[in-house]
Amino acid sequence: MAHALTAARLLLVIPFTLVMARGDAYHAALAAFALAAAIATDFLDGVIARRRRTATAAGGVFDHTTDCLFVTSGLAAGASRGAFPWILPALVAAAFVQYVVDSYWLHRVRSLRTSRLGRWNGILYFAPLGGDVLIRLGVSGLQPVLPLLAWALVVSTVLSMGERLWAVTALRRRAPGSLASETGDPSRR
Repeated sequence: MAHALTAARLLLVIPFTLVMARGDAYHAALAAFALAAAIATDFLDGVIARRRRTATAAGGVFDHTTDCLFVTSGLAAGASRGAFPWILPALVAAAFVQYVVDSYWLHRVRSLRTSRLGRWNGILYFAPLGGDVLIRLGVSGLQPVLPLLAWALVVSTVLSMGERLWAVTALRRRAPGSLASETGDPSRR
């Protein structure tokens, strides 16, 4: 059941992208329905997997990949209209690639290795999409807030990527055979 909900969200990626690329209120209403369905399925798939004890590493990758595709595509479609800076969808995609590479190849764990800031970013990436939809539906008071939110997410994504990079370099400095681990010099750790 959890995988079916994730698959339903995956099937929404292309329609959501198409309606996010259009700036009118009609397409914003369609985007609102798709976004609400995506958020609901994202919440419920994890709840169901945990309750039924069917949560797996592969299911986590499927869920996170689907989230990344949904959010990145929606942000890119909005960026094509000028609603978001282009750097935001580019950084979301880059952060996801780093997340996977860091987890599976650099740390060599068998599941995605989360971080607190990365987790919050993953949740908050849906917010500018919702803000843009609401603005197109007539909630003009959000207009000045949307660019601030988008740029705050750019900054927090860069910080999250830096945090991951720092963790990898710290791991390498502590690895057997590294200069810092051989000298025992705490300043080199």
